[in-house]
Amino acid sequence: MVQNYLIISGSNSEKVTNREIFHKYIGMTSPTPMGIEVEKAEGIFLFDPEGKRYFDLVSGVAVCNTGHRHPAILKAVNDQLDKYLHLMVYGEFIQSPQVQFAKMLADHLPESLSCNYFVNSGSEAIEGAMKLAKRYTGRTGILSFRKAYHGSTQGSLSILGDESLKNAFRPLLPGIRHIRFNNFEDLDHIDESVACIVVETIQAEAGVILPVDGYLEALRRRCTEKRVLLVMDEVQTGLGRTGKLFAFEHYGVIPDILVLAKGLGGGMPLGAFISSHKIMSSLTHHPELGHITTFGGHPVCCAAAIANLEVILKENLISQVEEKGNLFIELLGDHPAVKAIRNKGLMMALELHHHYEWQKVLKIFIANGIITETFLFDPHSFRLAPPLTITPDEIREACERIRKGLSMI
Repeated sequence: MVQNYLIISGSNSEKVTNREIFHKYIGMTSPTPMGIEVEKAEGIFLFDPEGKRYFDLVSGVAVCNTGHRHPAILKAVNDQLDKYLHLMVYGEFIQSPQVQFAKMLADHLPESLSCNYFVNSGSEAIEGAMKLAKRYTGRTGILSFRKAYHGSTQGSLSILGDESLKNAFRPLLPGIRHIRFNNFEDLDHIDESVACIVVETIQAEAGVILPVDGYLEALRRRCTEKRVLLVMDEVQTGLGRTGKLFAFEHYGVIPDILVLAKGLGGGMPLGAFISSHKIMSSLTHHPELGHITTFGGHPVCCAAAIANLEVILKENLISQVEEKGNLFIELLGDHPAVKAIRNKGLMMALELHHHYEWQKVLKIFIANGIITETFLFDPHSFRLAPPLTITPDEIREACERIRKGLSMI
């Protein structure tokens, strides 16, 4: 057994465990964290100090699309460590990992999405996109969707589509309105007062809600007609998760601003908002430093991101996503506890028939070596978003454990 503790020196020396330190010195996001102590991660697995193996079926919430500690990403990180770490605030120095990754992304995006602004996270990328839209259009209104999640900073919280998570922090940004996803009539709210509308290509925290046929196309047409910028949040859907490199490719709709994070850095913190040079250049003047970030596009993170994207492309992970998603459906869809499975590739929601106590359900899964979680705005479903590197045999073993857990609730 690995002893994970800190020895406190002094007249009353004592051993303090990591668990005790966690609860005493780490700010909590909820009263009931999972509380699993991770000693090591490898591929699709997490290991605790006693050596128990857990299937990571959420990928750190759509972050580790290429698995944990992929050898190519580790090599890229180590190679960059031998050169330099942080040099200067973003946008002043020419740093090879930044510029090479920007070019690499541009090579795989439409021409109108060729100018990258690298930041630290999805929330910051959303903030940057909102500022860019206001600056470019000269308008102040912003639309987003009910049950949408875009982050928890003040601006991104303002466009979040659930009031219960926002009321404790008001006042938030003015000029924000929410419409219903997949409701064609609500598109009439997009008018000349609106700078941008921010949409998840697939609603994630609502429980993997896909756009109905023709909806995103109608949204694009309305934005073009009213000269409103269309911002697509692909923080969870990007980098191969849905069976395309970017989910908007499924629908033939190109945004004016694309927002990426989570899976972008291969396990390292990295976000981006991406647009055309014409739109992006509006942040450079009146005033200068329209957006500024110290650590955005950190060279080590960008080096990891290059290797991450290379792995996704060279190992043909995207071409396997649909088949792997279908295998989950085949192995879990007939369980009597499962009401429905919604998915696009390996972005999945399993809806259960009854209203279970989710803390109990998650504890059962954890006991069976399964890491999953619920959705913010769908209390009746749980998330499956494993690394894209998961093998069919690993899927089968994971599904056996899930079925066992479902039979215990």
